[in-house]
Amino acid sequence: MEEQYLEINKKLWNKKVEHHVSSDFYDMPGFLAGNTSLKSFELELLGDISGKTILHLQCHFGQDTISLARMGAKATGVDFSEAAIEKANELAGTMKADAGFICSDIYSLPEVLNEKFDIVFTSYGTIGWLPDLDKWAGVVSHFLKPCGKFIMVDFHPVVWMFDNEFSKIEYSYFNEKPIIETLTGTYADREAPLNDVEIGWNHPSSEILNALIGKGLTLQKFNEHNYSPYNCFSQTEEFEPGKFRIKNMDNKIPMIYSIVASKP
Repeated sequence: MEEQYLEINKKLWNKKVEHHVSSDFYDMPGFLAGNTSLKSFELELLGDISGKTILHLQCHFGQDTISLARMGAKATGVDFSEAAIEKANELAGTMKADAGFICSDIYSLPEVLNEKFDIVFTSYGTIGWLPDLDKWAGVVSHFLKPCGKFIMVDFHPVVWMFDNEFSKIEYSYFNEKPIIETLTGTYADREAPLNDVEIGWNHPSSEILNALIGKGLTLQKFNEHNYSPYNCFSQTEEFEPGKFRIKNMDNKIPMIYSIVASKP
């Protein structure tokens, strides 16, 4: 089953798109009215991107890619889900955004895209779907211009150690084997009629950072934060507007991390 992870996960994410687009989580009415989908963490790291070219890896149905374009960038989003890319192209057309989209898995992207970028960007729930981070980091490096920046924000690997109710440690912090599960619903709509197999991998911080360093990137920032800007886990509490923690964990575990690295 592990060898079929792309097909299995693609089937799942193709199904998720319609439920995500209509969910409160993604707030499509607000987005269409002009709200950005980007959070403060990535906005601070991105800074002024006017006139920059940006490659957005694992873009889902394009909200963040379009938000980058609204900030003045020329943005290209990539995702392996045909349904997601179809919706992204529809949104970009509706909003007249300077954003293009490519349907490809990340590892195959160099075979279909021949361009270099000022920034490669990825965020929230991305690399856990990829088994080989050395190969992933190679793709990141491949698409960066000299002096280009890689910017990443994602959920901390400590979060993925717990069971879904955050009642016990269930999984290894380390990338020991694929995690194969059948889950009901989705983080954006827990009542969605989805009941499909998914295959993922836990990646410790050392694996992530060493993969990037090993492909010639220079680490500039690595930060960890004790809350999430998304309410996408069970047992959460909103302790300040737009800031979520696990109730019984207080502020004792990291929830997200961010990375900035550059290509010499």
